[in-house]
Amino acid sequence: MNRQSSPKPLAGDVAEVVAYHGGDMEAAIGTLLGDIRHLRQQLVLAEGAMSRGMTRGWRPSYDRD
Repeated sequence: MNRQSSPKPLAGDVAEVVAYHGGDMEAAIGTLLGDIRHLRQQLVLAEGAMSRGMTRGWRPSYDRD
């Protein structure tokens, strides 16, 4: 799998997420996965509300290429 120009999280961002969860890596990952699930649902709703003319044929991608 080729990840083109995917922004890498800053070390401070990772430390902040882990610290927020009291050092519990599983809780941190679980929260981030929940955030991804929520954002995908929001993208589905936005896609359904947008007309194809408004976006000039653009459709969202749910996975990184």
